[in-house]
Amino acid sequence: MELAGKTVTVLGAGRSGRAAAALALRGGAEVRVFDAADVVSGMPEGVEIHPAAGVKDAEKGRCDLLVVSPGIDTYGPLVEAFSACSGETIGEVEFACRHFDGRIIAITGTNGKTTTTELIERILRTGGTDAVACGNYGVPVCEVVMRDPVPEVLALEASSFQLETTVDFKPDVAVWLNFAADHMDRYPTVEKYKAAKLRVFENQTPEETAVIRHGEDLPAVAAKVVSFSTEDKSADWFSDGRYLKYRDETVLDLEDGSHLRGKHNAENSMAAIAACLPLGISKETISAAFDGYAPPRHRCELVRTLDGVEWLNDSKATNLHALESALRSQTRPVVLIAGGKDKGLDYRPVLPLISDKARVAVTFGQISNSLAELLSHAVPVEPVETLDEAVDAARRHSERGGTVLFSPGTSSFDQFKGYEERGDAYCQLVHKLH
Repeated sequence: MELAGKTVTVLGAGRSGRAAAALALRGGAEVRVFDAADVVSGMPEGVEIHPAAGVKDAEKGRCDLLVVSPGIDTYGPLVEAFSACSGETIGEVEFACRHFDGRIIAITGTNGKTTTTELIERILRTGGTDAVACGNYGVPVCEVVMRDPVPEVLALEASSFQLETTVDFKPDVAVWLNFAADHMDRYPTVEKYKAAKLRVFENQTPEETAVIRHGEDLPAVAAKVVSFSTEDKSADWFSDGRYLKYRDETVLDLEDGSHLRGKHNAENSMAAIAACLPLGISKETISAAFDGYAPPRHRCELVRTLDGVEWLNDSKATNLHALESALRSQTRPVVLIAGGKDKGLDYRPVLPLISDKARVAVTFGQISNSLAELLSHAVPVEPVETLDEAVDAARRHSERGGTVLFSPGTSSFDQFKGYEERGDAYCQLVHKLH
């Protein structure tokens, strides 16, 4: 992408915005960065910085190319105003991939993206391929494409926020894990949210591969489809939660060396393997890659066993689909801790599963009282305000042989900076119990 002599404006001065600014600067562009914060730091020398920015500053950002950071609401007035003064508007992922000539595996879905992305990177590296996990995984793609040497493959975790601003983005392999309503505080409709994710397939041709969970309600895609399932044996890949099979041939036993358990992790694993096979990965490499692997933190993580009760940290469950997955994987009576920020989600479809799996629920956070009223139709509920109160209440309700499942089902931004901070706080509180 030719940038010399052009003007590039970047919205957002976080890590992605800083990386995009650095890449634009390296290409010879005149670069401006606008951010709502009063203080902006960490920008490369030569970047024009505009803190405390708002709609009123759009004319100052007039440019050939507007790059929007994923944290900026694409449907908001800020992007609308700046786009009106721009030749083209794209996101950080699109901008980065226009500067990358290697192969791309893009992973999207409502849940399981991080585990699958990490597995793909691990499989490829075990096979001798220089691969880097990036995108929503935590490392901006713009940072990765500026590395020397540039990696051969990107294992790119792609959120809806990143995909909604793509134009020419065409991954060699696109992975669709699942879909459920989420981020309704950002998207006007669930259809808009789904449409953003579907852009992962938009530019693919029959030469590329689409790895898709069997039974997903998707329009036809142009790429070659490889399916996976834990429910339907007619899928290309099938698992009972332990053995991963490709057309009836066992490829991997998850309990032989890995720490992955449950059907949701079997689905993530099948998707990861299926995504790597088009890049020439062998079965021997797959077994070696899974040996000793443990999933990322805050995903049904066993914190401790106290008086015969397992305490699980599933703080990454920031939506109802993740909460459902966590509940379905439980085989012991559950005390459920749920709650957090009001994202406008409808918990009613989860009530039958909660009634089946949980003995009692403890609610906390911004939606504590309203959620408690709803969940009371399924199980006894104790509403509290804070997480420490929730842990104390769960301790009182827990019984030997059971599980306390911390799976909030919504985001953490009412009381915490993110699900990691929320999960760490939960773990600390559980370790203090006696």
